[in-house]
Amino acid sequence: MKLPPRSVERFLGAPDPTITAVLLFGPDTGLVRERADRLTRTVAGDAADPFRVGELTAASLREEPSRLLDEANALSLAGGRRVVRLRDAGDALGPRLAALLEAGATAALVVVEAGDLPAKSTLRRLFEAVPHAASLGCYPDEGQALQQFITETLKRHGLAATREAIDYLAIHLGEDRALTRAELDKLVLFAGSRSTPLELADAMACIGDGAARAVDEVALAVADGDQGGLDRTLAHELAAGASPITLLRGAGRHFQRLHLVAGLIGDGASPDRALGQLRPPPFGPTRDRFARQATRWSAGDLARALDRLLAAEIACKRTGAPAEAICWRTLAEIAGRARGRERQRA
Repeated sequence: MKLPPRSVERFLGAPDPTITAVLLFGPDTGLVRERADRLTRTVAGDAADPFRVGELTAASLREEPSRLLDEANALSLAGGRRVVRLRDAGDALGPRLAALLEAGATAALVVVEAGDLPAKSTLRRLFEAVPHAASLGCYPDEGQALQQFITETLKRHGLAATREAIDYLAIHLGEDRALTRAELDKLVLFAGSRSTPLELADAMACIGDGAARAVDEVALAVADGDQGGLDRTLAHELAAGASPITLLRGAGRHFQRLHLVAGLIGDGASPDRALGQLRPPPFGPTRDRFARQATRWSAGDLARALDRLLAAEIACKRTGAPAEAICWRTLAEIAGRARGRERQRA
């Protein structure tokens, strides 16, 4: 069965005992791992207990195909239900997992951890079609859900933050739950036991690290039409292991903010007033660059750039083509449009 979002928390805290296997999948690998850990603790008590928790990988099953059923039917010597965690799963394991689900009830709960699977994935269809299995998508936190996660995480540590600080954190976090949690933990340590709300400057001092600034610089170079700056930054970041999807999404966030400001300016608002609607507003030299970009790009061109960025992200996930090449080509194409508009203005 496909578990609806509203049922996720309840299921993680008290999984249906008739469920024999759970598929966790999605682009947010940190959230996949976090939910797998939580399920394991709920059922087995301790995720590190060797008597209650078994670990398998897709590679190990290729060498010993029978291990999955053997582990799933093994009883715990210490009593209680075991958990078998199967990592790095993909559609190639479809036949093995189909055999597991056809076998019916098992002694252990099998938790399958996969990456981003398309809607037509063999594994997704398999787990969604069987009543004693559950399929649970894990997608990056965004929008109001991300802001709520940030607020609640800080609240658990006795901290609060201003709206500007929360907005800034929401812009720079959310791609991966594990990374988001790690960055918030860093912010908590930075804040200490203060009683006043965290300000924008606090968030920027702690979270505005080199990786975030590099993503922002890529987006600014694209919107400026600065091909040289874009090439240098992209080459450095991709060589350092930056995710092409992260870079595309960073550009997408920047162009969404530009779209909002350009629309307000088009409706008659002054640039200063339009920029004041952003949360957090751009500051320092970035503010001047952002203001120039907002007047250079039309709302229609920004909407088309956003469509192109979304199409590129989908292509990175589904076409099998090199994600780095898709990312670079897309950003260079959009930067070229910016240069074309500047030549027209001149």
